[in-house]
Amino acid sequence: MGDKANAHPGAAGRATAADHPASVRNVVLVGHSGSGKTTLVEALALTAGAVNRAGRVEDGGTVSDYDEIEHRQQRSVQLSLVPVEWDGIKVNLLDTPGYADFVGELRAGLRAADAALFVVSASDGVDGSTRMVWEECAAVGMPRAIVVTHLEAARANYEEMTRICAEAFGGDDPDAVLPLYLPLHGPQGPDGHAPVTGLTGLLSQKLFEYASGERKESEPDEDQLPEIEEARNRLIEGIIAESEDETLMDRYLGGEQVDVKTLIEDLERAVARGTFFPVLAAAPAFDGGRQGLGTVEVLELITRGFPTPLERQAPTVTTVDGKPRELKLCDPNGPLVAEVVKTASDPYVGRVSMVRVFSGTLRPDETVHVSGHGLADRGHEDHDVDERIGALSAPFGKQQRTLSHCIAGDLACVAKLSRAETGDTLSAKDDPLLMEPWQMPDPLLPLAIQAHSKADEDKLSQGLSRLVAEDPTMRLEQNQATHQVVLWALGEAHADVALERLRSRYGVQVDVVPHKVSLRETFASKSAGRGRHVKQSGGHGQYAICEIEVEPLPGGSGVEFVDKVVGGAVPRQFIPSVEKGVRAQAARGVAAGHPLVDVRITLLDGKAHSVDSSDAAFQTAGALALREAAADVKIHLLEPVAEVSVLVGDDYVGAVMSDLSGRRGRVLGTEQTNGGRTLIKAEVPEIEIGRYAVDLRSLSHGTARFSRSYARHEPMPPQIAERIREDARDAS
Repeated sequence: MGDKANAHPGAAGRATAADHPASVRNVVLVGHSGSGKTTLVEALALTAGAVNRAGRVEDGGTVSDYDEIEHRQQRSVQLSLVPVEWDGIKVNLLDTPGYADFVGELRAGLRAADAALFVVSASDGVDGSTRMVWEECAAVGMPRAIVVTHLEAARANYEEMTRICAEAFGGDDPDAVLPLYLPLHGPQGPDGHAPVTGLTGLLSQKLFEYASGERKESEPDEDQLPEIEEARNRLIEGIIAESEDETLMDRYLGGEQVDVKTLIEDLERAVARGTFFPVLAAAPAFDGGRQGLGTVEVLELITRGFPTPLERQAPTVTTVDGKPRELKLCDPNGPLVAEVVKTASDPYVGRVSMVRVFSGTLRPDETVHVSGHGLADRGHEDHDVDERIGALSAPFGKQQRTLSHCIAGDLACVAKLSRAETGDTLSAKDDPLLMEPWQMPDPLLPLAIQAHSKADEDKLSQGLSRLVAEDPTMRLEQNQATHQVVLWALGEAHADVALERLRSRYGVQVDVVPHKVSLRETFASKSAGRGRHVKQSGGHGQYAICEIEVEPLPGGSGVEFVDKVVGGAVPRQFIPSVEKGVRAQAARGVAAGHPLVDVRITLLDGKAHSVDSSDAAFQTAGALALREAAADVKIHLLEPVAEVSVLVGDDYVGAVMSDLSGRRGRVLGTEQTNGGRTLIKAEVPEIEIGRYAVDLRSLSHGTARFSRSYARHEPMPPQIAERIREDARDAS
């Protein structure tokens, strides 16, 4: 596994359709933004022969030619698939964004993969968000390995980074995270920095030199052996501790020499089981070179140590009406079950869906059933339709290479699925099935938008629907209370990308406007009002008088209307008219233009005219009576209060609680959880947490998560309420 006595013979080049699940490896690259994931993918593609030395594919473009927005922002913003072939194995490399705003793309990559490469920068270390993803992988038993990058940095220290990785990822067993190689350093430069030019294989005790641009093997010098031996012994003990042969440790401690072949086999099994996590090093090729440092070792780890799709249990599958359905493990001849893990729009071919096939074989131009996906609350409608798919292809940069089929365990891009969205299930039209969706992060940053012009307004609805179809982590809200169109995003960068896609991809220019929360009004005390609507201007007049009493009710009561008219002062046919009038006025508000709630409005008396009274007249009188009652009493402005749960590392608990208090929050309690974290529960006015998704990330260095749910409306502090009323008066 990258540490054999003989150098690897080479690669077969570009990846084609796989013929058996055993010849497929699906690997997701995980790491913080700037850790070098995309650079590593390009280096692996170069070593595998999928690109030339200029980093370009045969038919133009580079493997990183994914999205025009990525080029402008100089960072990955979406999941990308790069298939390569190594030693007869098709390797699907899934490059994920490292920035927290695009964690939805990361989750999709984890769903599509069977193993993970955690990419860690030797100069930056391990951040909190990377640790959290490691824990997610551990929870589902996903095999993992660690690749240390940026070894060329002046302050890079590979040995120190392996120690940090063992502490960060090893948990109770740091010896499960150990390096397979030690770096080889070249001569010191003028700055005193000795560049890494190769690797020392600890198991084989061979040197692998990359300075020439090609991997060359040699024997170590005598003075290098003591350092190798110390690290090698620790690695052997770590491998043997995970061996299925329970006698091997005793034999080793008794002095028996364990042969390299046995150690490699045990290492591969432990990696595939997700109980041992090797640390490797990698760097781009030296000038003009074909093989980047450590790339052969990484590819051998993937092909020899990471599990095949046959070893992964598929997510839960049911019929569309919810009945459990058992499937054979990754059977190309079984019933078709595939999942859309990413949706994108191509300017030439339209919507393109990246699909992971879990069972059966997907072929072009066949009709499939599209089912999914339980995200109606985010603006994603459920689907239960048949669609004819277009061509199958394997992406490589901006190119799409045609595939004849896609078997269980493999990934492909599917054209012309006009209805399918991310998270949907594809199955046979005569045997429709549904996969349990993966957990999507909840978008918690609101972005209120409006069309920039009339032309944009005509295209806005379609553009927004296509935008959310691509991204299930985005929620579209048509707020009936505030009359705003709100896009809920994961963060500022996520929101910026959404607006840029609306503009550049769908031709819709929008303006961002201040986000409004749904305020309410209520009476502070009992009051009475008289509505008199009498007009005589020749011909048929208007005559209606009503007297009402308004009293406050407990929160959540809404508007209650009571009829206490006696003696027919208001004819029976006009009492519903009075109710309609006061309810219409309540919906418009009586002080600052926000709906009136939690009151009982009692109709006590009134007058009518045998000729001039009408439904419209009594509606107007009812509204006037409510306005008069409001003029003589204090009106409370009610604001929505959210129940907030924050999961944060213990180091940041004090700062988070102090911040919540500064937002007029009431901390309800705290609870210790696993992994050195604390769950804080609080109630906070929604007006104070509009940007909490951004502020909490900054406050906790990206390690905290929060959720929110509506609790109730309650009176706003007088000084804040008055400021809002003044703003409303200025705007009118």
